[in-house]
Amino acid sequence: MGFNYLTTIIFLPVAGAIIIAFLPNLGHRCIKRLAAVFTFIPLALSVFLFCNFDKSLGAAGVIQFGEKVSWIPAINAFYHVGVDGLSLPLVILMTFLGFLVVLLSWKIDLRLREYFAWLLLLETSILGVFCSLDLLLFFLFWEIEIIPMYFLISIWGTGRKEYSAIKYVVYTLFGSAMMLAGILSLYFTTGSLSMVDLAQSGLGSFTAVIPTVAIFFLLFIGFAIKLPVFPLHTWLPDAHTDAPTAVSVVLAGGLLKMGGYGMIRLCVTIFPQVAHSYAPILVALAVVSVLYGAAVTMRQTDLKRLIAYSSISHMGYVLLGIFALSQVSLTGAALQMFSHGFITGLLFAMAGLVMHNVDERDLRKLGGLARQMPIIAVIFSIGGLAALGLPTTSGFAAEFLVFVGSFSSTTVSGIQIYTILAVLGIVITAGYILWMLQCIFYGSPLEKYDGVKDADILERAYMFIFVAVIMLVGIYPAILTDIIKLGILPVV
Repeated sequence: MGFNYLTTIIFLPVAGAIIIAFLPNLGHRCIKRLAAVFTFIPLALSVFLFCNFDKSLGAAGVIQFGEKVSWIPAINAFYHVGVDGLSLPLVILMTFLGFLVVLLSWKIDLRLREYFAWLLLLETSILGVFCSLDLLLFFLFWEIEIIPMYFLISIWGTGRKEYSAIKYVVYTLFGSAMMLAGILSLYFTTGSLSMVDLAQSGLGSFTAVIPTVAIFFLLFIGFAIKLPVFPLHTWLPDAHTDAPTAVSVVLAGGLLKMGGYGMIRLCVTIFPQVAHSYAPILVALAVVSVLYGAAVTMRQTDLKRLIAYSSISHMGYVLLGIFALSQVSLTGAALQMFSHGFITGLLFAMAGLVMHNVDERDLRKLGGLARQMPIIAVIFSIGGLAALGLPTTSGFAAEFLVFVGSFSSTTVSGIQIYTILAVLGIVITAGYILWMLQCIFYGSPLEKYDGVKDADILERAYMFIFVAVIMLVGIYPAILTDIIKLGILPVV
């Protein structure tokens, strides 16, 4: 039996969390270094898996690096993990972010043990979702993330942090209840919890306990809340606004992607006929999310809230790509999830630096900071230009594939009009991104900000990592699309 790479990647962070939480006499510096080690090793292992992933067309739909052990024989449940072309990029995304947010948290000093323990547990739960191939295991990891998110927002957040944390929990638990009902319906219909078996056999030969349309939408609601999709989005701006910077990065970069991943892995793959039947409605909902999210973003004056609302718009492109149901659009949706994770992660990291250095987040009270913090200004501008889809950035590559794949799709009647409307979101995005950069960095210099600090060496290091990945994927998207298409081919 070979080395269990995925189990190591998934559970090393929580092992680090246990050591940090319970090992006595650990100094602050030691705690931070332990957290860095226990997140860097999963990152290194995920890059190793990426380099050793079989990219041949014969590997399309094949689960690689799989591990399967009987877990609860009475209900035919297994500890079954593995990755394919769809999940591997998201595993790499989350391990990257897991390590980078530890670096982002280097200046945290409040209840340090608890903070890093919850942060590492959060990484394990999200990685578990992306690797699980058993529905019960998938649901278990999905639920675990609620606990660290609640404590991270309610203790280390700002503003109405308790309200935002509770609102997040309420929305997530409602979605989880819907999803659990869908999973139970699948199990009672088929007797199987295997996501691989269900994807291969479908439900055609089974008499469903409840209509397959109902099962589809029970699962979809749970995923739509997490993505999030209008009108189930209202928890997101509050959670982002009041969460600490590192948690906002994980929330935008990794946690939202659980929704899009679940839609492709379960809704579209197991219920292709239902997905085709209701694609016009869901594509229309995607366009509403794009335009509504972009329009509301234009009205924001709080820096973090502006970036939060922009995520609603950008996740609308994911929903559009998924339910355009073409190979190119689904590939674009998967690439958009990866790209958005890095771009918005960078934007939240830069927003956190600005807020920490000048102690202000109201755009109306900022201005001329490019003079005091030129490095932050340049990197923030790169992140903003990537968010509006500038060529040579990953944002352009992902959105281009979504638009081309959607416009040429034959699944939805009149989808060309929906696609054109969605493209208008790019125009609005350019408006609010350029306005935000103008307000922060390029307005008239204010004397009260004279002497504020620019990025230090550690902050410059993680900035470079973010920018390097964004530019690499933008210049050479095939580094990911060649892998993603292997996970998409069996779906459409």
